[in-house]
Amino acid sequence: MMVRSWTECDLDELCSRAKVFGFDLDNTLASSKQPMKPPMIERFSALTSCATVALISGGSMAVVTSQVLDVLAPTANRANLHVMPTSGSRYYRWDAAESRWGLVYSHDLDPETVAAIESSLERHARELGLWEAKTWGPRIENRGSQITFSACGQYAPVEVKQAWDPDNTRKHALAEAVRADLPDLKIRAGGYSSVDVSKHGMDKAYAVRSLAAALNIDPGRILFTGDRMGPGGNDYPAVEAGAMGMRVTDPQDALGLMDALLARLHPGHGLSSSR
Repeated sequence: MMVRSWTECDLDELCSRAKVFGFDLDNTLASSKQPMKPPMIERFSALTSCATVALISGGSMAVVTSQVLDVLAPTANRANLHVMPTSGSRYYRWDAAESRWGLVYSHDLDPETVAAIESSLERHARELGLWEAKTWGPRIENRGSQITFSACGQYAPVEVKQAWDPDNTRKHALAEAVRADLPDLKIRAGGYSSVDVSKHGMDKAYAVRSLAAALNIDPGRILFTGDRMGPGGNDYPAVEAGAMGMRVTDPQDALGLMDALLARLHPGHGLSSSR
């Protein structure tokens, strides 16, 4: 199934069908591991004030918090926001009484499994020559319900991550090697330079199905936007689960989409002209 750029889609039709507007985070709403920029903060916050919004990210809750939740504008309606980090293996909703994000569910890995995953990732990365000498942050991160190997480090610049494995062969070689050690777990190429390990079924398809069940809607009423929406991309499982899909190239492109959505959903909202 080919997912088209948002500029090639009939937004009037999609907005009329959608009950939930879902978004990837890294390289969609914000640059990798960086907070949303002020124009996106304004648009994203405005969207939560007029629509049900879901944030489905492969990142940890701590990273999602720093990139999005801590920078929301005062106009944001947190009650309309569904937060699903680690590819939907965790789910949070705003608890107004406690003024905090409350955990709805989590599918955390036990300590023995975590140790086995981390050992396999490091051993095979070293064997395959993927244990880079220079990194930005930790190579292996325990996100509770997901272990992520980032060859260049969790906080590497986007351009470094993009250049590390342009044809995806290095990530897939590592995933195959680890899969042989851990056949009972889901191992998949994640972002530009990462491999994710979790329980089977824990991906953005699971997030879409779980969200649809929680809201008692069909997955086809969820409109999901991401930058890696081709087959094999870590956003594509959302479409495989039945969500409507749109593709953006980067946060600047996503900003144009936000303006187009708000023009249809919140026409009275006054947007700043700065991008």
